[in-house]
Amino acid sequence: MQLSYQIASMEGAFDVLNERLFGGELPRPVITISPKPGTNGHFTPWKSWADSGSGERREEINLAADAMDRPVIDIMATLVHEMCHLYCHIHGIADTSREGRYHNKRFAEVGRAHGLRITQDRVYGWTVTRPGPALLELDGEGCFDAVRNDLARLSESCVSRTVGRAAASGGAPRKRKYLRYSCPSCGATVRSSKPVRVSCDDCCCPMEPEP
Repeated sequence: MQLSYQIASMEGAFDVLNERLFGGELPRPVITISPKPGTNGHFTPWKSWADSGSGERREEINLAADAMDRPVIDIMATLVHEMCHLYCHIHGIADTSREGRYHNKRFAEVGRAHGLRITQDRVYGWTVTRPGPALLELDGEGCFDAVRNDLARLSESCVSRTVGRAAASGGAPRKRKYLRYSCPSCGATVRSSKPVRVSCDDCCCPMEPEP
């Protein structure tokens, strides 16, 4: 249930961003949320999903479940990043190379034109993504308040269920030890219950364990 609410919230955000930053021209992809260690999201350019009713096929934007605990404005920047890949796809703009790992200057231009601040990684190109002025302006207008409220309610619901289960069993909520890894370039973080080797796909560099 929680995941379906998160996806619905991201679909609503996509519609707002599409209207305000892309003039409403992007087709609605399937938005998924699943664990993707080392990345904040990705775009699948082939139409890998089919509507169960109409049979219409659609592209996919995936948002990494591991990165959904970041500030909402950063999640929105990731969503716009993937929307820029969709924009390039439908307009025939070659925005990446090396099997999608290297982001070229054309991608940087599209990102900057659609609300992002894009800087260069020395190995993987123009992939480091931050909210730009246009995206920050939308946030200032309250365009993402619904998303922020949705995610806050989901977080409170998770805490309530955890406390409730602990009370029913007569004990305190069990705390699980997680290891945290962060990208030295963009600061993105992921958590893992065991030691892993992960990398940031946006910056294309290894993540480092936090103390």
